[in-house]
Amino acid sequence: MEFAQMLWNGWGDPDRAAPLPEPVLGLLGELLGVRPGDGRSVTLKAVEPPASRLAEDARQAFAGIVGAEHVRTDRESRIRRTRGKSTPDLLRIRSGAAGDAPDAVVRPGSHEEVVAVLRACAAHRIAVVPFGGGTSVVGGLAPRGHDGFISLDLRRMNRLRDLDTVSRTAVLEPGLRGPEAEALLAQHGYTLGHFPQSFEWATIGGFAATRSSGQASAGYGRFDDMVTALRVATPEGTWDTGRAPRSAAGPDLRQLVLGSEGAFGVITSVTVRVRPRPATRVHEGWRFASFAEGRNALRALAQDGPLPTVLRLSDETETLVGLADPAAIGAGAGSDTGCLAIAGYEGSTEEVTVRRERAHAALRAHAGTFLGEEPGDTWDKGRFFAPYLRDALLDAGAFAETLETAAYWSQIPALYENVRTAITTALSGAGTPPVVMCHISHVYPAGASLYFTVLSAQGDNPEAHWAGAKQAACEAILASGGTISHHHGVGTDHRPWYAREIGPLGVEVLHAVKDRLDPSGILNPGILLPPLTSPGA
Repeated sequence: MEFAQMLWNGWGDPDRAAPLPEPVLGLLGELLGVRPGDGRSVTLKAVEPPASRLAEDARQAFAGIVGAEHVRTDRESRIRRTRGKSTPDLLRIRSGAAGDAPDAVVRPGSHEEVVAVLRACAAHRIAVVPFGGGTSVVGGLAPRGHDGFISLDLRRMNRLRDLDTVSRTAVLEPGLRGPEAEALLAQHGYTLGHFPQSFEWATIGGFAATRSSGQASAGYGRFDDMVTALRVATPEGTWDTGRAPRSAAGPDLRQLVLGSEGAFGVITSVTVRVRPRPATRVHEGWRFASFAEGRNALRALAQDGPLPTVLRLSDETETLVGLADPAAIGAGAGSDTGCLAIAGYEGSTEEVTVRRERAHAALRAHAGTFLGEEPGDTWDKGRFFAPYLRDALLDAGAFAETLETAAYWSQIPALYENVRTAITTALSGAGTPPVVMCHISHVYPAGASLYFTVLSAQGDNPEAHWAGAKQAACEAILASGGTISHHHGVGTDHRPWYAREIGPLGVEVLHAVKDRLDPSGILNPGILLPPLTSPGA
């Protein structure tokens, strides 16, 4: 069976790609110095990956496990599994650089086949990169320190294995994309409630492996909150974690798998909490005079309730640019826009009515102005469009990228200012002054996440100029008390700062786990785990 494939040099469905309107192109040139034509891409036919290094005996071993038709070494299959979807990833593939393409794409259809493939890889000293939707934006699909690797494409493993309506749990295979999982659950009247921006293309296994956080996390929780059990294939055999909703039987080993990014094993099934599909869904907009006022309002709801299902706040710049409605970016909303907040409510009609009335009272008490449902509906309809907008900006010669973090409420103001300043200083110094936008995307009683969007001209060497800005932003994040990633993950891009966040002993603990589960070091080498630097290493 063949599956829909994402655009090879951009995001999502090629039929949904759209160029920027002429007025926006003019603004990019006037305000940011964007030069038309800088974003041109080579054709797919012009991309030439290096010859596959897969030996014939290894190919035969894989074919004996998954079937010859599920071992691909053709040029296009390999190109489409090269790297992820960060802006640097796209700039490289658009230039024709495919030097780190996998040597083969192997497509197992069951847990047993995954275990067998991993053992064959260990025997042949071939690295393995699990591949779900290919949506990583932190270098999670670009292994390092190997002599050849396969892309382990899990799309054949796309079934709803079990639904326990009494416990309200479902067992899902890792290759299910978000919409497929929702459709299968909807047939039985349930929902997972997990809708990250990558929802249309990312997979269940990827959600677990990166600790994904959906846009309705205030109501449904992060994906790792939903997971009750995992089955993992490793070169050393099968590893099952989680046999009850909660347990005091030692440390929770599920937490070693969640967020592990394929470095400890390949997730082959995920048991998740599900909920009945809501009878009512409504989104609305609120305006606050400043980001600080809006932030205080969101903190009040997160700490004292009532908490909406969706709750997010754009700063003044993001509100003015119109990023909450990506299809209308650049239209502006007037000179006195303040900050736009989006609140969403899901549940029974009665529950939504009561919770909404209480939330309205709390938001008005914090100087919020109700804007009605139109801004919320606009956001809801356009929430998966932003990655397509990024592609259009790249086509036009602009540079657009995102980064995110999280911290305690008391640290959020300094974190916000310091990261914005670091990015602005770095890019301005490189001759490409940026527009830096931000929103609070997820809230908790103790803190929140900040999601930054950066827009600038590409410059003469866009990868290098972003690398300097990203480094400055990461340094500012750690110095301000933030975590290096709230939901994008570590990959290769964040490893140096992740090592500092967890400390030398933490790094040694991770390597001890890695050595037991993957003694040959074939699982996603260079991803997640920082190198050992302690004296005892």
